[in-house]
Amino acid sequence: MATAKALEPAFQGVGSRPGLEIWRIENFKPVPLPKSDYGTFYAGDSYVVLQTSAGRGGAGVFAHDVHYWLGKDTSQDEAGTAAIKAVELDAILGGRAVQHREVQNYESDKFISYFKPCIAPREGGVKSGFKKPEEEEFETRLYTCRGKRVVHLKQVPFSRSVLNHDDVFVLDTKEKIFQFNGANSNIQERAKALEVIQFLKDKYHEGTCNVAIVDDGKLQAEGDSGEFWVIFGGFAPIGKKVLSDDDVIPERTPGKLYSIDGGKVGDQIEEYSKSTFETDKCYLMDCGFEVFVWVGRATQVDDRKAATQAAEEFLTSNNRPKATLITRLIQGYETHAFKSNFDSWPSSTAPSAENRGKVAENRGKVSALLKQQGGGPKGKEKNAPVVEEVVPPLLDANGKLEVWSIDGGAKNPVASEDVGKFYSGDCYIVLYSYHSREKKDDFYLCYWIGKDSTEEDQNTAAKLTTSMFNSLKGRPVQGRIYQEKEPPQFIAIFQPMVLLKGGLSSSYKSYIAEKGLTDETYSPDNPSIIRISGTAVHNNKTVHLDPVPASLNSHEVFVVHAGSHLYIWQGTQSTYEQQQWAAKIAEFLKPGVTAKYQKEGTESATFWLGLGGKEDVSTNKVSFDTIRDPHLFGFSLSKGKFEVEEVYNFDQDDLLPEDILILDTHAEVFVWIGQAVDPKEKKNALDYGQKYIEWAENLDGLNPRVPLYRVPEGNEPNFFTTYFSWEPLKTQIHGNSFQKKITILFGAGSAEGAGNQGGGNTQRAAAMAALNSTFGSSGGGGGGGKAPGATKNAGSQRRAAVAALSGVIPDAKIDEPESPEKPEEAPEEPIEPSEPIPDDNDSEPKVAIEEDENGILSSQSTFSYEQVRVKSENPAPDIDLKRREAYLSVEEFESVLGMTREEFYKLPKWKQDLTKKKVDLF
Repeated sequence: MATAKALEPAFQGVGSRPGLEIWRIENFKPVPLPKSDYGTFYAGDSYVVLQTSAGRGGAGVFAHDVHYWLGKDTSQDEAGTAAIKAVELDAILGGRAVQHREVQNYESDKFISYFKPCIAPREGGVKSGFKKPEEEEFETRLYTCRGKRVVHLKQVPFSRSVLNHDDVFVLDTKEKIFQFNGANSNIQERAKALEVIQFLKDKYHEGTCNVAIVDDGKLQAEGDSGEFWVIFGGFAPIGKKVLSDDDVIPERTPGKLYSIDGGKVGDQIEEYSKSTFETDKCYLMDCGFEVFVWVGRATQVDDRKAATQAAEEFLTSNNRPKATLITRLIQGYETHAFKSNFDSWPSSTAPSAENRGKVAENRGKVSALLKQQGGGPKGKEKNAPVVEEVVPPLLDANGKLEVWSIDGGAKNPVASEDVGKFYSGDCYIVLYSYHSREKKDDFYLCYWIGKDSTEEDQNTAAKLTTSMFNSLKGRPVQGRIYQEKEPPQFIAIFQPMVLLKGGLSSSYKSYIAEKGLTDETYSPDNPSIIRISGTAVHNNKTVHLDPVPASLNSHEVFVVHAGSHLYIWQGTQSTYEQQQWAAKIAEFLKPGVTAKYQKEGTESATFWLGLGGKEDVSTNKVSFDTIRDPHLFGFSLSKGKFEVEEVYNFDQDDLLPEDILILDTHAEVFVWIGQAVDPKEKKNALDYGQKYIEWAENLDGLNPRVPLYRVPEGNEPNFFTTYFSWEPLKTQIHGNSFQKKITILFGAGSAEGAGNQGGGNTQRAAAMAALNSTFGSSGGGGGGGKAPGATKNAGSQRRAAVAALSGVIPDAKIDEPESPEKPEEAPEEPIEPSEPIPDDNDSEPKVAIEEDENGILSSQSTFSYEQVRVKSENPAPDIDLKRREAYLSVEEFESVLGMTREEFYKLPKWKQDLTKKKVDLF
């Protein structure tokens, strides 16, 4: 084990909050890189990069990825130092980080995702006394752009012979940036190349140069196409792509496992499972495109360094392509990509008896070493704070609710007085219609499966729900909900919601009769106990339990029907809100009957007699499921095997119209379907979601009854968009990935419209912001009721905004909502084109916000909460509307948000947004 003195001082105290930290190797030492230089890498240098993200253990628990990046011209000594320092950094973080080797031009998607859309390494390095980019004389450069979610940008020789029909190229000249789309190039790569152009334009041209799109095969002697070919000395036919060693991308192959002994890769292990791995050994898993080094928890630091070196020697000796990735994993922190090589990965396995002592000894050494240095592992500790539940966005409370029960192969409307009663032996279809955007109906459609329901009823519910989905032209969010896994949005539309035993359907009655089972179906005349747990609108479902004392719990309130009496029993640890809700449930189940109150410890003899005698009650507190940090996946079906690929550091732009993607929050699974997906594939969306759930159940411990949703592009609900920095306007522009991106970035749907991007940016931003405000809030809208009069002139505002946008985006196709049946009123006051429109992104100066080294935001100019809230009647002028909280005083920040600035900015971005929405700051 390394000594305290051996561990790098530059790494002390790192990894304590989400985000990036980068060091460059200088004179064999890691030197912190200024944040202003993040994303700039030099080919002659080596770097160590730490990405800290929210872990699965709640607040204050982090996951770490350590990358060491090796420039193509870096020295062998510097590369070796970077690898060693990566191991030392891992040790300081408690030995739990995933480590990645990154070689220039062959970086992993995960690494590039930290610097979206790309990284553009520069020549030179620290030893050559490089100049900053702004000090360099501009040099015309030609790049290739590959990748559909992150761009692998590679500078290639500036020569016409390099151009081909298969790739997308970016030519960066001093006056103009050209994009050349090979005739056979990928639509999605064309779209990502536009992001690269915007990146180059902002970074090296101060945002002012012109942009042109040149399509392969479309020749024009004049204009942008002619200008492009003149730069290359005139037009001439381009040839086929010539593959070099650098173009060889290794394929994914079934994993082959090898032992690592004495720093050398040993024999292949033919058959393996999770139990094969021993906690004091290292292994190599060869998957073709990626090689994993698995490290047992009880291994020494020197053994871990030797294992990584053994992997590099393995690649060299087998003449593997440079693009082959090396990833080192510590036991217990295996990635999805690694676990996908197994049929299953049990969630927990106790170490073997012979290794228990070694594990304890190793853990003790790490803890002692870190304590000696005044640090500690950044993980789940004894005093780690309990996760505070964040209320997710809920659907508009003023919608229309319809419920049908399944019986005899058909759906039957549930009487209004029974809406909210769900029997465990039955299945139900729920349709909730509401408004989240002006003049547009939104639909939440799902079917609920009782835990005791028959397969016949379940299949009928699924079939009829799909039929309703199709009749509504594929617009609803469609869900499958299992009993006891009801999501917040579902619970919130029922007030109240009671889960009852038994069933009313003929299929259920036939089943229990056939099996000779006792019919436990709830009846107002039979003894019963109804448990009251949560009382918030998103968790206040109540549950029917056996009428025995063991069902009672000190932390809850119960509605008890025993004998001829109705009671409300209050546990000593229950809340006033639970007691209030219990009274409502009692009235819902037995209207007009007065309930008697019984407090724990002071019950009457009659109460206990009705339950069969007095017994001790439970004191175990019921916990609610919480969401984890969300993950987005693409997937494929290869020879019948379901394979997934994670989309790292995802954002809204990763939702490509040609794709079906899966968002997993642990509390629910969403299957998002792009508009350009083949109709046959769209029909299979829920099947793909089920395959993912089965995959994640085996490898990641996902509950197989997790709620499953189908989400069509353009109809995303707020409880989906909350995981993104959402811009509603983006979903209203139709077309493929390239067409949408060119409209969003450059204001036109054609190459001609992409040029001359000068003074229209402010107008465009203003127009887009105006449309955003009429389409809905930046968070996806629909979180609550609308203020009186808020939509009085929305129609005229919307038309004016569309007109304003049309002036700068002539080819954009904006999806207008369906017109109401009555004729539209004429705009009362047309907005002149020159009139400024307020905008979050407007170029006007804002009141300055400062960010300290820990990423904590504040402003020297403070405003009251009433001034910075979204619905303020006296709004503060010129503030950053996306960072309203930064202008609050220390005292008011803690009072409004319920936590300190330090605690708030340690939360993941999506959780910050959820927290701000609760208090009208987002």
